[in-house]
Amino acid sequence: MKLDGKVALVTGAASGIGHQIARRYVEAGGRVAIADLNLDAAKAAAKELGGETDAIAVAMDVTKEDEVNAGVETTVSAFGKVDILVSNAGIQIVHPIEDFPFSDWKKLLAIHLDGAFLTTKACVKHMYKQGSGVLIYMGSVHSHEASPLKSAYVTAKHGLLGLTRTMAKEGAKHGVRSNIICPGFVRTPLVDKQIPEQAHELGITEERVVKEVMLGETVDKQFTMTTDIAEVALFLAAFKTNALTGESILVSHGWHMV
Repeated sequence: MKLDGKVALVTGAASGIGHQIARRYVEAGGRVAIADLNLDAAKAAAKELGGETDAIAVAMDVTKEDEVNAGVETTVSAFGKVDILVSNAGIQIVHPIEDFPFSDWKKLLAIHLDGAFLTTKACVKHMYKQGSGVLIYMGSVHSHEASPLKSAYVTAKHGLLGLTRTMAKEGAKHGVRSNIICPGFVRTPLVDKQIPEQAHELGITEERVVKEVMLGETVDKQFTMTTDIAEVALFLAAFKTNALTGESILVSHGWHMV
């Protein structure tokens, strides 16, 4: 699977899943704009992936329309186009709903949903003009299932599934396809942060959180890896036709099967 000079904007790409996707895209011959709230981290990541030739850093708070629009324009100015959007930026906050601060609810939904909406809106203006493009959203098994303590996250991930399907229909006449990747638990700092939080909220040990809550429904009791997600992201970006659109791709060690 090759990208042959295609340009990708990846949000939340200074670390974790986003960074691994950016790395894989560069390895496959793509050029990447690493969009992140932390500009210094984005610059370091871009330098690691090849500097200005293959990767640039873009400061972007995905909840702010002006910053999103400016970041997309910076990408197009640097590389001449934008072929692929990977809407990956996200956070996790866990509370039982009776204790869930409204400010945290709004913050999580803004990053996941507003961020996906704003980056999509900014990128498709360029994709529609060139008659092609790929939209990839980072969903979750929680785009299909629910878990306790995650009312905001489950709501957001379900919403991204709806946006994916809508954009598959709106983008079709412009040659733009849209798909969503739905990982199980991927061992990143975001997941590591959840382990003690869930242990506290559920009143169980951290070991039980990992074995029973996070991996209990998988077929092999294994975490999904960032490299697994990056390979799927490359497959979706490099797919040769628009036959594969509006789909949810589950990468969860069998946690959820459709």
